[in-house]
Amino acid sequence: MKVAFNKPPNTGNEERYVLEAIKSEKISGNGKFTQKCENWFEKSLNCQKTLLTPSCTHALEMAAILLDIKEGDEIIMPSYTFVSTANAFVLRGATIVFVDIRPDTMNIDETKIAKAITKKTKVIVPVHYAGVACEMDTIMALAKKYGLYVVEDAAQAIMSFYKGKALGTIGHLGAFSFHETKNITSAGEGGLLIINDVRFVKRAEIIREKGTNRTQFFRGEVDKYSWVDIGSSYLLNDVSAAYLWGQLEKIEDIQKDRLNSWNIYFEGLKNLQKDRCVELPNIPKECTNNAHMFYIKVKDLQTRTDIIEHLKRHGINVVFHYVPLHSSLGAEKFARFEDKEVYTTKESDRLLRLPMFYGLEQKHRDAVILAIWKFFNEA
Repeated sequence: MKVAFNKPPNTGNEERYVLEAIKSEKISGNGKFTQKCENWFEKSLNCQKTLLTPSCTHALEMAAILLDIKEGDEIIMPSYTFVSTANAFVLRGATIVFVDIRPDTMNIDETKIAKAITKKTKVIVPVHYAGVACEMDTIMALAKKYGLYVVEDAAQAIMSFYKGKALGTIGHLGAFSFHETKNITSAGEGGLLIINDVRFVKRAEIIREKGTNRTQFFRGEVDKYSWVDIGSSYLLNDVSAAYLWGQLEKIEDIQKDRLNSWNIYFEGLKNLQKDRCVELPNIPKECTNNAHMFYIKVKDLQTRTDIIEHLKRHGINVVFHYVPLHSSLGAEKFARFEDKEVYTTKESDRLLRLPMFYGLEQKHRDAVILAIWKFFNEA
């Protein structure tokens, strides 16, 4: 038996909408399906404005431009994240300031942020790991106290909430990812900029359209469009938006299926947690679980290496996740770690992601659970 780590979701609706987009008179960005998707997000998320982008990376880069990040500015974030979280701000000349994570959620430790704030600090970037919310009340209070912006990296967090509020809509700006490994995808790549502060709406439209007021022109707000600001090609094509729309129509089915897999893993492995062989994901009471991923944490790096090899021998593809950014060559040039690093490296060395995707079959879930049990029984 072979068990894939990931398969991009496909609900059956996508082909029809993609073909419709291809046959339309507009397959570039901001077409019919782009508008349908953005309207859906604005209604579902209850936010000021959303803009589809070619990737979450592009959405974060737009956020950095909107906040006028300049050389010398400092941006606080966890080291345990994807490189795009940092690069979006480094591209504008900023210095990244890493703080440690909480071992229970793998999210930024909100109690460590205040010590990292200096006169140069401009933005806090909480990363909602595995779709589980950071402690946003504390983070927003710090931002208000020190006059900072908050950009939520909610790449993994679609359909996840903190105290009833959708992730990505709590900070000034937020970003989703529709990469093929995420809960829903726009044909492999894609992203969304979420704008929660109305002050940024008009300029965001300009930045996304290569620094022109083209969007305002098509709405009849100006008589011609021209270059008015910096920007780039941050617009998702309408064919990819059509694929995304096919998934948005079925998002409840996708989420139900993924949550079912998540719960089966948890039930099947919880006794190993009682025996202290593994640690399972923790969902704080104020947070919801969007079943973006299911991970286990084992004793140490060697145990993780051994269990990966064991599972591969059983035809099961599993992966570890981020190598902490502060340990990279890039960090030597563009970042520093504030205060003592206690958990980031240790916890990342222990973490192992299990297969998780829409349509994961029961026999495959059972095979994963059985193989993990077998590893620890043999050990």
